[in-house]
Amino acid sequence: MRNIKLVVEYDGTRYSGWQRQENAPSIQAEIEQSLLGILHEKIVIAGAGRTDAGVHARGQVANFKSPAAFDLFTLRGGLNGTLPDDIVIHSVDEVPLDFHARYSARKRTYSYTITTEPSALLRAFSWHVRYKLDPALLSRAADCLMGEHSFQSFCKMQSEVDHYRCTVYEAAWTREGSLLRFVVTADRFLHGMVRALTGTMVDLARGYISYDDFESLIGAGDRTEAGPAAPPAGLVLERVIY
Repeated sequence: MRNIKLVVEYDGTRYSGWQRQENAPSIQAEIEQSLLGILHEKIVIAGAGRTDAGVHARGQVANFKSPAAFDLFTLRGGLNGTLPDDIVIHSVDEVPLDFHARYSARKRTYSYTITTEPSALLRAFSWHVRYKLDPALLSRAADCLMGEHSFQSFCKMQSEVDHYRCTVYEAAWTREGSLLRFVVTADRFLHGMVRALTGTMVDLARGYISYDDFESLIGAGDRTEAGPAAPPAGLVLERVIY
């Protein structure tokens, strides 16, 4: 038996998300269908992060097990030759049998991009915010996310998890012209967490809520008090660290 690790990039615009669904296109289903055609066996892959509909990835990681004898370079070429153009396999490697794309991960990094000016080229990869935003408030909000906190206020209410605590190792906003980019690295992310954080930080930066209001949400455990989730288009799973 072999354990194969894939690093995957995708434009999630036309997909229902990473996870396979019965009546909607998904990244997982597309890759599994390509593997079926190449290896002639039914493969089930596990992903490091179950990105939602419309969310993208630059460094998603997946793995699958197979007894088949195949060349890794040839498999990568076969996958990229049969997958849609909006899914690309960057690398294919054989890893130890105990490696699991999701459960072996130590950290994940996401980015979220906002544009303050309309952009035809970036419309599928950013959120066009029409409000005037205060970058200093965005940076101040990001700073207070550092460390271990409960993020129950920033996850979908139906999330089925044992606990809501996450340790944030990196959280920062950068600005380049009309683009604002939020980068966050943590040991785990709750369902919808980055989009909820981004939407609430935008509420802060446009003056809709105060900094004290934002700070009080961390650990409060009340999703109804936080801001709306930012649209999926601006969110990218950047990398997974093992």
